[in-house]
Amino acid sequence: MVIKFKKTYEFAIRSALYIALFSTGLVGLLTSVFFVFSPLFCLVFAILTAIFTFFVVQYRVEHFIYKKVKKIYDDVSLLESSTFRNQPITTDMATLTREVKKFATDKKLEIETLKIREEYRREFLGNVSHELKTPLFTVQGYLSTLLDGAMNDKSIRKKYLERAEKGVERLIYIVQDLDMISKLEIGVLHLEVAPFDIVKLIQSVFDLLELKASKKDILLMFDMKYNKPIMVIGDQEKIRQVLINLIVNSIKYGINEGSTELSIEDLTEDKVLIRITDNGEGIEKQNISRLFERFYRVDKSGARTEGGSGLGLSIVKHIIEAHNEKIYVESRFGFGSEFSFTLEKAQKKMDEKAL
Repeated sequence: MVIKFKKTYEFAIRSALYIALFSTGLVGLLTSVFFVFSPLFCLVFAILTAIFTFFVVQYRVEHFIYKKVKKIYDDVSLLESSTFRNQPITTDMATLTREVKKFATDKKLEIETLKIREEYRREFLGNVSHELKTPLFTVQGYLSTLLDGAMNDKSIRKKYLERAEKGVERLIYIVQDLDMISKLEIGVLHLEVAPFDIVKLIQSVFDLLELKASKKDILLMFDMKYNKPIMVIGDQEKIRQVLINLIVNSIKYGINEGSTELSIEDLTEDKVLIRITDNGEGIEKQNISRLFERFYRVDKSGARTEGGSGLGLSIVKHIIEAHNEKIYVESRFGFGSEFSFTLEKAQKKMDEKAL
């Protein structure tokens, strides 16, 4: 078994050996000239000199290195590194090098993360400003026109006030979505988790959006007839919003006389998969990875004419992830898209509680 010494010990031992050999040789030479030569005396002298030298050299080296290393620790502690603050100072250069390298790597990663967050913050503020600017200017334009004299014409007054109201409604919609996504991201939005019938919920969303779909002759339908309730567990109102956002998107980007189909499948023993499939425009491959970003629009001009806050899919993603579930998207440009997400079966959950 090879014994590994600290670097300073090896240095001290070598130094002590050199000094002891030199001193012993010198003493042996002097004693042979002036006195009677004694091998035992030389041996004892050599051992004592080596021991004394070892401790002196080791102390001096460690003390010297300690002062230098302590300065390094003091310098990096100014950066409030918990790694260095919580660990005792080491004089082992290999350990020190490893710690400093880890510190540098962590700081580099932290700096890169801060750069990404700063870029994200700038982009987010720019997007919010852009989204709010359009309805604000719209409302301002109509109100200014009315104040400039159009108020006296009853037909124009009513039309412009109705349009201004729509602009205000869009502002409210954007602010509400911003508030929700902010709460979802910081985890303060409470989920009221309880069992509910996903079939009944989907049907209620179909009824709610039937008029909107009829404007483009889009058929909202199930893939089959579900005669029995399918019980899942989650926040029913939040899942309702997920379904509304996804189905509204399928209508918005759907083709005239198209269809949006909902299916519910057993994915695993304790999970179901809800699929929303349409035969609309589809999404180009390069856009799929960015679909769930806030304010990201595949067709920036077309989507804006259709309204919306640009936050719908981002909210959908956060709601599904808040349920510890997954959301998926598949699409072929020109053929349609399919969004799907998982939910936990309520029966499985109730069986576990019963046990």
